[in-house]
Amino acid sequence: MLLDGKYLDENELVKTEKSFLKKYNNIYISEEQKEILDRYDIDVSKYLNISELIYDIEECLNNSIDELEDLEWVSQTISEYNYYNNTNK
Repeated sequence: MLLDGKYLDENELVKTEKSFLKKYNNIYISEEQKEILDRYDIDVSKYLNISELIYDIEECLNNSIDELEDLEWVSQTISEYNYYNNTNK
């Protein structure tokens, strides 16, 4: 498939599609982020705002003995999105 003048194979196309943001109860996250949250039993559909979701992700990270790099990545990217899109500047 041709996208922005570059040919993408099937694996690259799937990765690109997973990075698109989707809306879950007024919270925009990618499919990849949702899959990671699901792995840790964090159901994004139960949150009414992004701050509550970030809080629970951070609680999960703080209460874990293990290093959860994938969940840390989700927390960081969602926090950045929240800052740039929902903060009055």
